Amino acid sequence: MRTFVFAILAVFVLLSGVAQARKWIAFTSNRDGDNEIFIMDANGKNPRRLTDNRASDFTPAWSPNGQKITFTSNRDGNNEIFIMDVNGKNPRRLTNNRASDFTPVWSPNGQKITFTSNRDGNSEIYIMDVEGENPINLTNDSSGDFAPDWSPDDKEIAFGSNRDGNAEIYVMDADGQNPRRLTNHIDSDSTPGWSPDGKNIAFGSNRDGNFEIYIMDADGENPINLTNDSSGDFAPDWSPDGKEIAFSSNRDGNFEIYAMDADGQNPRRLTNHKDSDSTPAWSPDSK
Repeated sequence: MRTFVFAILAVFVLLSGVAQARKWIAFTSNRDGDNEIFIMDANGKNPRRLTDNRASDFTPAWSPNGQKITFTSNRDGNNEIFIMDVNGKNPRRLTNNRASDFTPVWSPNGQKITFTSNRDGNSEIYIMDVEGENPINLTNDSSGDFAPDWSPDDKEIAFGSNRDGNAEIYVMDADGQNPRRLTNHIDSDSTPGWSPDGKNIAFGSNRDGNFEIYIMDADGENPINLTNDSSGDFAPDWSPDGKEIAFSSNRDGNFEIYAMDADGQNPRRLTNHKDSDSTPAWSPDSK
């Protein structure tokens, strides 16, 4: 009986170690001479490169099951959306357009990918099947719309837009209907990111003179500056349990990946390299 108990404990420890090892953050880095997609443990340890291309690979985003990563690459001459296995194997192009497609984000139900494209002459929000089929323009606005992010229930998409003269955060239904503005400020608000429980949206803003990470209620109320730093803080991304936010910052002289508690406390640097690390994306396996 004792042997059996020890065996069960050993399996539990082994599985716990595997779970810990799968707490990852993907990010963009030019530490090898051009932009590539990297992955690291969520504590910043064990960074390893997933792409190895002389072109620029950037803005990674995870599939909901953690098995795939979408990203932007100009390896075929212009920015397109690509997908690869989580180990970097089997990269393939999802879009094939003479214009620029970028910033892909997977829907929480795993059925769609939303992205930004200028294929219709200006920056718009699109949606397509996960294999790249059936692209649809959701915004159809003469201004610039960019940086989409899905609500956790798949029903809405937040995005940045300058349709009112400067960059603000908007939200629309997942089919593009019912767009409405969430922020209203003379400065720029952009790169929205929904909290896992759908109650809040993190975003970047320069309303305090330089770019900071803010959080607000999902209806746009009660914006709060989380970073309050004299440097630039960008590209917030929530941990799947909602307890932390990763972001990129140049507060130490060059862009690195940081994480902080969801209330802005306990900021800590995760990467430390002489080159630029940016656009963090937390693995869905980090729960």
